[in-house]
Amino acid sequence: MKKISLERLLQESGEDAYPQQYRYICGRIEAGELIPVKKSPLNGKKPALHLSYWLAEEAPDYGEETEELKFRMAPAIRTDYYLKHLKTYREEAAWVRMLNRYFLEQEERKDVGSGGVVFVSLNERSFQIWGREKFLQREQGRKILAHCGVELEQLHVYGTTEPLAYYSCIRSAPQTVLILENKDTFYSMRRYLNGDCRKDSEVIPRRIFGREIGTVIYGAGKGILRSFEDFRFCVESHVNAPENEILYFGDLDYEGIGIYERLAELFGAGENGCEIKPFTQAYEKMLEKAAQGVDFLPETSENQNRNLSGLFFSYFTESLKARMEQILEAGKYIPQESINITDF
Repeated sequence: MKKISLERLLQESGEDAYPQQYRYICGRIEAGELIPVKKSPLNGKKPALHLSYWLAEEAPDYGEETEELKFRMAPAIRTDYYLKHLKTYREEAAWVRMLNRYFLEQEERKDVGSGGVVFVSLNERSFQIWGREKFLQREQGRKILAHCGVELEQLHVYGTTEPLAYYSCIRSAPQTVLILENKDTFYSMRRYLNGDCRKDSEVIPRRIFGREIGTVIYGAGKGILRSFEDFRFCVESHVNAPENEILYFGDLDYEGIGIYERLAELFGAGENGCEIKPFTQAYEKMLEKAAQGVDFLPETSENQNRNLSGLFFSYFTESLKARMEQILEAGKYIPQESINITDF
């Protein structure tokens, strides 16, 4: 309801004499169209009228929307939410109709390829349905799906991650693949491996801390966890070969160790899982360079997750494990950048 003044109502009545104006107002009150605002003052006339009224709005007719929801929606769309919230449906109907059209079109032409349902990226499907590539990612898309009882999987989409940056100095398998947490170390090792020695047409890779490394991958911190599912699509076959050895090297702090342990869990899952190990020689070099004492080391951020499984430490001797735990418990850490190209 909205408030309206007596003066405005009397102008709308078209009557000049007060008795007729009074009957006009009373008639609308009896019809339920007007409700006097009890706290408003009277106009001082006889019979008296309040100076303000609530104007009752006409109840909206949702007949067309109800019929649409009951008889024109694709089977994939559940209508129970909108039938209970018809006002919301009227507000969102344009988006729902686009989604409905998509499902109806899929029913007609069965959008499948030789391998079954065709999957496209989230943003591509979003644009296909709504003409807005970010509608599912940043706008109202997820809310519309929820109101329609539609799961994201029903749209046959896949997420996309930033492509993995990697460098291979040899393009054969088996080889040792090294995933690096930070960009500086990736650049340093890539520059170092770029200095391969060549004997005739044969490539003789350099060794890093005594290990022959065929490929280095920039993991971008926790970004490697998001990129894991697309790993086999992001790299060439010689990097993804099942017989390869995979190593990981990151900061010696709770977060860096946690990234390794989560990544090792992901790589080890499934029938084709494989073991990923810490690059122990690199961590040993970090500890060697930090031997001058923990006071020299930077402090660990307080918001790091300190829950570790212990898998990382299982690859080290008891003395090295104790040394690493001493540093962590002192609230310190060793960044990857503590070593550089002169150390390799």
